[in-house]
Amino acid sequence: MSQERSFLEWLSDWESGLPELELKAVITQAERVALLSVDLIKGFTTVGPLASPRIAGVVPTVAQLFKRAYELGVRHFLLTQDSHTSEAAEFAAYPPHCLAGSTESETVDELSALPFADLFVVFPKNTTSSTLGTGLEAWLNDHPEVTTFIVVGDCTDICVYQLALDLRLRANLAGRKETRVIVPADCVQTYDLPVKTAVESGGLPHDGDLLHRVFLYHMALNGIEVVARLI
Repeated sequence: MSQERSFLEWLSDWESGLPELELKAVITQAERVALLSVDLIKGFTTVGPLASPRIAGVVPTVAQLFKRAYELGVRHFLLTQDSHTSEAAEFAAYPPHCLAGSTESETVDELSALPFADLFVVFPKNTTSSTLGTGLEAWLNDHPEVTTFIVVGDCTDICVYQLALDLRLRANLAGRKETRVIVPADCVQTYDLPVKTAVESGGLPHDGDLLHRVFLYHMALNGIEVVARLI
């Protein structure tokens, strides 16, 4: 137990000490940079059974990052978003959510209202993966010049983690050492489900603070650049 407590204390200090990274230093060649938003849709922020105020809380920061990236010349904005069929196998693990064509599956207003939203390339997805069956893999193959990926959205420990790791492993497999996968901690978040509430509902508890922190660490452990924020 003491070893576990020691690690958790270290982990909290590690998160608190994450470095900041200057956005201008990241975007030196805008055509080589893509900003990827994962599941910043109404069904995870404001509407439906999986809406979370924790996730809604990062939306203004993400919208501001989109604006700054655009001002620095970035034109690759990729949005992977839940758009489930009514018979999605994922509903065995999660309540039915974000059905295709529903309000829940819509991009959050803060992003869709941006004046350059016509540049967004949206990849509907029917699982937690942003790459399986979405068309994102084909986009990546068609844009080999893109070597810097900034990943934002939700959930830190599920869809964000899977996408960031996919991008890192893809680059590792190809021997592309120049590829950067960057996750700003202030632009990702996960939900919270206390033990008492989970037991009462028959679900699995989910400590948002702990799992957010653990999966930021796990991404860093796998070569992803996890930073406090992009300044």
